[in-house]
Amino acid sequence: MFSIMASSSSSLFVRCFPLLFFFFFSHVQAVKSPIHPRDVLPLLPRQVSWPILNSLNSAIDLLPAFVGSVSSQNHIVSWKGACFYENTAWMEFHNKSGSEFGGGTLHIKVSKAHSWTCLDLYLFATPYRVTWDYYFLSREHTLEIDKWEDRAEYEYVKSKGISIFLMQAGMLGTLEALWEVFPLFTNTGWGESANLGFLKKHMGASFESRPQPWYTNISVDDIHSGDFLVISKIRGRWGGFETLEKWVTGSYAGHSAVFLKDSEGKLWVGESGHENEKGEDIIAVIPWDEWWDLELNKDDSNPHIALLPLHPDVRAKFNETAAWEYALSMAGKPYGYHNMLFSWIDTKDGNYPPPLDAHLVASAMTVWSKMQPEYAANLWNEALNKRLGTKGLDLSDILVEIEKRGSSFDQLLTVPEQDDWIYSDGKSTSCIAFVLEMYKEAGLFDSIADFIQVTEFTIKDAYTLRFFENNSSRLPKWCNDADNVKLPYCQILGKYRMELPGFNSMDPYPHMNERCPSKPPKYSRPPNC
Repeated sequence: MFSIMASSSSSLFVRCFPLLFFFFFSHVQAVKSPIHPRDVLPLLPRQVSWPILNSLNSAIDLLPAFVGSVSSQNHIVSWKGACFYENTAWMEFHNKSGSEFGGGTLHIKVSKAHSWTCLDLYLFATPYRVTWDYYFLSREHTLEIDKWEDRAEYEYVKSKGISIFLMQAGMLGTLEALWEVFPLFTNTGWGESANLGFLKKHMGASFESRPQPWYTNISVDDIHSGDFLVISKIRGRWGGFETLEKWVTGSYAGHSAVFLKDSEGKLWVGESGHENEKGEDIIAVIPWDEWWDLELNKDDSNPHIALLPLHPDVRAKFNETAAWEYALSMAGKPYGYHNMLFSWIDTKDGNYPPPLDAHLVASAMTVWSKMQPEYAANLWNEALNKRLGTKGLDLSDILVEIEKRGSSFDQLLTVPEQDDWIYSDGKSTSCIAFVLEMYKEAGLFDSIADFIQVTEFTIKDAYTLRFFENNSSRLPKWCNDADNVKLPYCQILGKYRMELPGFNSMDPYPHMNERCPSKPPKYSRPPNC
């Protein structure tokens, strides 16, 4: 992004000054530093400060860390902050406003700052509100809540407390992390590099370059119904979204589709997540030529696409008639937003890359529910009601209902999605659920189909199924033809080789992927989870 125009001597200074700068401050003895190196970096020349900043923080530092919940004066929470190393908090209920349920004061005492110039940023959340504050001075601070919204919030805070989240990178780190996350969603070369860098850093992806041409001349005669397409987008709005999706799920692809051939031999692509003329993401079955032209010439997200042909034995079981019936029954329906989140969360604490956790998910849902209530209802409210066996509860009501039942929000998130759940707009299938539900209808899961919930599968879970060709000699002649590295599948588009760790390695089993952890960077899973 930035270029440095300098002579050789000034370039040497730029390279060496950061080391001298930190060496000096690391040897200050006995007393607190009046100025901490991180705090003064913005005051230094750009060519000095940015190399240091880029080594300190990442987009993940934007995520606040849950430090605790406080519900009374007797319930004291302690933690170490980014700036202040000793912190405590407690809750005082009062009725200064003279309202029906009163209000409260959150007391936060901060001390032992690591420098005179640092500060800590915090978010405070209940199911009914989210606010923030920052602290610069070592003393007791207060957050006043004039009145609780209603009895439900009052009872919730008395029982569960107000959740406290620390922006763990501090003010400077948060600003720098914003600098890293912003380009993930920009449709530029800078954005593409940011996405590649994020995936290399947090997942260990390699992105080795392929020789040109970066697309394949496909022979339609070699494609069969049920053959699987995995897609990875690395720039723009969808590139940024997919990068974060890959990070939390461990998938090395962010989208999927499936081939279908009709009785006349014409090739089609079935896809959940195809954008229609109104800009809506829907389920569609479109001609291959149209779909391929879109990806080659009109998709500005720099898509990378791999074809995973079915194994001949699996293809022999594929009921083409049933597959077509399913695809046409779903065509035109909305993309499966309702269950998109829940395919990823299987366990109470084994699916969240640090510092993500269920508290943070609940707070993020609270924010979105206040800002975009219709959006929130589509993404999670209906799905959470399904898990509770209730109807029409909003997020605040859901959290109160969980408390009444003696359960917890993190436990509710782990309840497996059921393929036969009907939402207000019909059955809900994400891109991968659409493909696997077709496989289910077409007979690929055999006798265990009734014990498989494909809405619990991520894209990684799909490409690791032992459904695909395992004999490279049977792959089409044009498969990887221009590449000196022969992948076990056919990459048909993209500058970089697509990695699919664990490809074609797992036989399906009952209740597959309903209780699987997925933490980076290894995303290890126990057998039969």
